[in-house]
Amino acid sequence: MILIVGGMGSGKRAFACTRLGLGPEDLSNGCVDERPAVEHAEQLVHTLSPEEAARVLSGKRAVLMDEVGCGVVPLDAGERAWREDAGRLGCLLAEHAEAVVRMVCGLPQVIKGVL
Repeated sequence: MILIVGGMGSGKRAFACTRLGLGPEDLSNGCVDERPAVEHAEQLVHTLSPEEAARVLSGKRAVLMDEVGCGVVPLDAGERAWREDAGRLGCLLAEHAEAVVRMVCGLPQVIKGVL
């Protein structure tokens, strides 16, 4: 699995489509189905633990995940807990991914593995 992380609008979707040969129809949006890639994987930890979400995503070809921990810390305790769980999910996915790519301003930075 290839994990592609970055802020909103950083170019994750375009990179996955162009570099990995995926089309928009190949990306499920924040849910898991038969498609080979999942976008907005961080949304899964609203209903699953980070460990459960990582197991569900383990068979995907690519996982796209917004970085949610780099902004203002929310006042709401539930939002803070969700961000913590999203960060834990990212760590679990990165640990088991063949490659991890961080997108910044449309530019890919390979931080683990080789593409």
